[in-house]
Amino acid sequence: MAKTTANISIDYETKMKAQELFSELGMDLSTAVTIFFRQAIRERSIPFEITANMPNDETKEAIRETEYIAAHPDEFKSYSSVDEMINDILGEDERNA
Repeated sequence: MAKTTANISIDYETKMKAQELFSELGMDLSTAVTIFFRQAIRERSIPFEITANMPNDETKEAIRETEYIAAHPDEFKSYSSVDEMINDILGEDERNA
C-alpha cells in the first residue's frame, strides 16, 4: 500500500507524552495513529467511548443534598441576608448587632 503524509496540529506536551507511551508499547507515533485510523474505519466510529467528565461520589452526594433542600425548603433554615446568618451563627440578636 502506498504511503502518504498527513499533517496534524497538536500541543507539544501531548505529543511528547504520547510518544513516550507509544515507545513503551513498542511503536512510534505514526504507527499508533495508523492503528487508530484503521480501527475507526473498521468500527465506522471513534474506537473508544467519549464521555463528559463525571462528578465524583462526594460531588454527586452534594448535588443530591442540594436538590433535596431545594425540594423541601420548609425543612431548613434560611436567611434574608448574610448579616442575619452571621448573627444567628454567632448567637447574636440582630437588635444588638
